[in-house]
Amino acid sequence: MKIKHSLSFVPFIIIVLITFSFKNVRSNVLLVKDVTEFNKAVKNAKPGDVITLANGVWQNVELVFEGKGTADNPIKLSVEDKGKVTLEGASNLQLAGEHLIVEGLVFKNGYTPTNAVISFRKNREEMANNTRLTECVIDNYNNPERQVQDYWITIFGKNNRIDHNHIVGKKNLGVTMIVGLDTKESLANNHKIDHNYFGPRPTFGNNGGETLRIGTSHHALENSNTLVESNYFDRTNGEHEIISNKSCQNTFKYNTFFECTGTLTMRHGNETLVDGNVFIGNGKPSTGGVRIINETQTVINNYHIGLTGYRFRGAFVMMNGVPNSPPNRYVPVIDSKLSNNTFINCDHIQLCAGSDSERSQAPSTSEISGNIFYNENKKDTFTVYDDISGITFKDNLLGKNGETSIKEGFETADITLVKNEQGFLIPKSKKIKHDISISPKVATKENTGTTWYSKKDTNVALNSGKTIQVKAGINTLYDIVKESKAGDIIELEANGTYLLTKAVQINHPLTFKTSGAKKATILFERMMAFEIQNGGSLSLENITFDGTKSPDYAGNSVISTSKNSMLDNYKLFIDNCEFKDMVVNHSFDVLRVSKGTFADTISIQNSSFKNISGHIAALDKETDDIGAYNVEYLLMKNNTVTDLQGAALRLYRGGKDESTFGPFLEVDHNVFNNVGFGKKNKYGVAISLYGVQVNDIQNNNFNNTKGLNMHLVVGEPIVNVVNNNYYKSGEIEVTGDEKYNVKNLYNVEPTFKEGTFELSDDSSLRGKGTDNKNIGIISKN
Repeated sequence: MKIKHSLSFVPFIIIVLITFSFKNVRSNVLLVKDVTEFNKAVKNAKPGDVITLANGVWQNVELVFEGKGTADNPIKLSVEDKGKVTLEGASNLQLAGEHLIVEGLVFKNGYTPTNAVISFRKNREEMANNTRLTECVIDNYNNPERQVQDYWITIFGKNNRIDHNHIVGKKNLGVTMIVGLDTKESLANNHKIDHNYFGPRPTFGNNGGETLRIGTSHHALENSNTLVESNYFDRTNGEHEIISNKSCQNTFKYNTFFECTGTLTMRHGNETLVDGNVFIGNGKPSTGGVRIINETQTVINNYHIGLTGYRFRGAFVMMNGVPNSPPNRYVPVIDSKLSNNTFINCDHIQLCAGSDSERSQAPSTSEISGNIFYNENKKDTFTVYDDISGITFKDNLLGKNGETSIKEGFETADITLVKNEQGFLIPKSKKIKHDISISPKVATKENTGTTWYSKKDTNVALNSGKTIQVKAGINTLYDIVKESKAGDIIELEANGTYLLTKAVQINHPLTFKTSGAKKATILFERMMAFEIQNGGSLSLENITFDGTKSPDYAGNSVISTSKNSMLDNYKLFIDNCEFKDMVVNHSFDVLRVSKGTFADTISIQNSSFKNISGHIAALDKETDDIGAYNVEYLLMKNNTVTDLQGAALRLYRGGKDESTFGPFLEVDHNVFNNVGFGKKNKYGVAISLYGVQVNDIQNNNFNNTKGLNMHLVVGEPIVNVVNNNYYKSGEIEVTGDEKYNVKNLYNVEPTFKEGTFELSDDSSLRGKGTDNKNIGIISKN
């Protein structure tokens, strides 16, 4: 009986063993410690297998993860502990096959050796389908050459999901994430891009800084069917197009755009849906919303607050198009609508934007209805550039102090703002006919990206560190910089003399200032006193720079940037400083920059410049005419410039690309005496501005000084020349390649050359030249 009982369990034991054996086959977990082990595991991987990268740094590894899993049993690539596996140096990942999952990888401290960090294909024939990329990190993984292009994530194939990834700090040329449509196997792909954290991307200063692009101009009429949902775009400021939609039938829902300088742009392709997104500007410059181009575009239920961008960066922009346009140019807006959207304290709604001799077709059979436009500070936020008879306006509400020149479809209402549970200000009024709410699916910083990788900003601001006192002497400044940390303040002795026999390299944010009322003096025996390196920013306060000890070479400078390409944008602040006697040889500049360097801000205030053989700032090294330039914001205020042989300023942005914003220039309350007459001043003017987008020149005195040249190249540059005094000084010459507006040109009388200027009804000066040129000279009577 005992034997019989024992034998009765034999089949059961066999079944259990077989069951566990099959389970182990399906869920084979392999820990791999190097590329050889990884490649072997991939080669032998079966559905259900998990390949796990061991903790540590994987240096210079190019991983190809391919295989054929199933929907129930995908093949997975994971890590031993999330956050403890990093791929560094020249590393990347290619995916190919079916039903794969990748999670937990971190790319940092290096850059891809190919054109992508993570690619959903091995080659054009072998790509990934039904594959998921989740909880991966790409953090400042940039090619050190600013103008070398690569992408971070390239998505091909079909039915792929990219979710909960942390993507931050792209600084070199190239879109952060693309959806490619260059093969038929990637069309109508049904990809889902959701819950990703797109962290700060600094201003690139050139085209090619988009964060997300779906398609290309070559495939503009192909259907992508990509869903972009619940992603958080945090200060993704690379260029004008945060998202560049370049294909058909894509959907953008519940995404949040936080302080992003740019727009979600329907650049090419039709039948796009933009629904339930949130755009938060907080009053930051150039923050925008949605820009419509092409046909059958739908923008509904979106919430916009505090957006300040103008022209193509408005809170809402509906473009003019090119008649019979090819798909890759500007297809006119047809059958499109803006409905049930909310705009709170947004400065600019732009209709028929970009209207010119080429983009001459206004929108047609389109509708703007049921929207709320509330602004506490500005009455009319609408700018109309062309015929709007093709747009139907109905049931739109303005705040009680709002107004518009559009005659129909608007009504004022007594609107109050009430904060909801999510912290958004929601307009309330008896005249509001539809429900205004923010979907609980809308992205937040907390519900996107990973839970285990920090979203804290790592940038260190100027003047945020400790104060270090340094004694006067030879190379004491050089030595103290070696000991300094990012954000430190180096305090010089009042009336002290500091001699540099070695150039000080600035590779993190540093401030130099004199502690007392009497300025310390810095002399230098090298061709420069300070060289700003990648990662550096510089603030100079209350210091005298004397050029009498500088070498007898042509081309000295007080401050220069690295000769090599700089990935990191820098800042330069000069306040209450003195620059004198820099004439030991010709072309002695105060600031000299190199190609491939870019400043977020250069501010020169309350300072004096006297007896200098070069320029104050020659920001003119990006001469490829592709839309690149050297500085975003430049401020010169309350300065005195005397006996400067070169130009006070040379600022250049060539080309007609409309993907960038700047430069933005403000020249205010300066005195220029005897400026620009040196034989080496190739510009022949005191200030030379080429392609600058915002020119604000006010309240300056020009005495016995060369003129100002301003060449207007692209878009609708703003030119504000106000209340300047000219005495025995040169002319203001304004030239341009295409139609432009020059606003508020006061205290000067126009004279004309080779073209005509006429004052238009809106009191702006429009140039109309011959042979597609607008050439004129504005001079004092």
